[in-house]
Amino acid sequence: MRTFKTEPSTIVFNLIGYVLLTLLALFCITPFWLMVSGSFSDEMDIVSRGFQIIPDNFSWEAYKSVFQTPEQIYRAYGVTVGLTVVGSLLGLFLTSMAGFVLSRQEFKYRNSFSFFIYFTTLFSGGLIPWYILMVNQLHLKDSYLALLLPPLLSAWNIILMKNFMKSIPDSIVESAKIDGAGEFYIYWKLILPLSTPGLATIGLFLALSYWNDWFLANIFITSPEKYPLQFLLYKILASAAVLQTNAANYVSANVTPPTETLKMAVAVVATGPIVLLYPFVQRYFVKGLTIGAVKG
Repeated sequence: MRTFKTEPSTIVFNLIGYVLLTLLALFCITPFWLMVSGSFSDEMDIVSRGFQIIPDNFSWEAYKSVFQTPEQIYRAYGVTVGLTVVGSLLGLFLTSMAGFVLSRQEFKYRNSFSFFIYFTTLFSGGLIPWYILMVNQLHLKDSYLALLLPPLLSAWNIILMKNFMKSIPDSIVESAKIDGAGEFYIYWKLILPLSTPGLATIGLFLALSYWNDWFLANIFITSPEKYPLQFLLYKILASAAVLQTNAANYVSANVTPPTETLKMAVAVVATGPIVLLYPFVQRYFVKGLTIGAVKG
């Protein structure tokens, strides 16, 4: 069996690449590790010596403060997970349907509809008219639909999906039509399986938007049992800050709520589960972005 000798210049190039990538990985991982380490540190250690790679004094106080009412955290987790799953699946279905229609050459008004969708990225109706529409016209105040509907369809995601589906050869669709396939069958059985990188990329965008959203709950949700996770954690942080700054309450309650470690613990609780999504969609993520980026 013939073997190829690696050139010295190739070895040096690979070595430099590995070193640079290792340093870049450490540069990205270090802040996350400091966040996790800080969440298990003693509050006074952070105040006096700052964040450390390994905590001098291991402490659970920050997590005890976060999970002071565990049923509230679990309920908020359930709300956020439900919104993320339902919103991502429904958003993927609607976005892919819109992308499929706008990518079809035989659709006469595809350019007009595409421009109408693109136009919304330049101008919007404004926050106050949108709030009046949601509350007075649609009556979505303190409703889960107020958290589900706004992030459901995005002009950016539709354009990205349309460009991705345009990269699929038309001969596949034409062959299916010759065999008697209908439009929905072609979309469901042929186009969607070939659009896996695009679906994974947009699905990740949708999941992150639902998981990290707290603004919609801040303006629409009034019942504490309907709080999503991010908004509940925001309320916990705000309450701790009030206790720290209000000297009278601080002394009378005889408590010392952590602030710096509490921020780190809240960040760990909020980011932990969604990080698990990345390994499953990583191989599709770059491909979905690059293919959608080169098509006009």
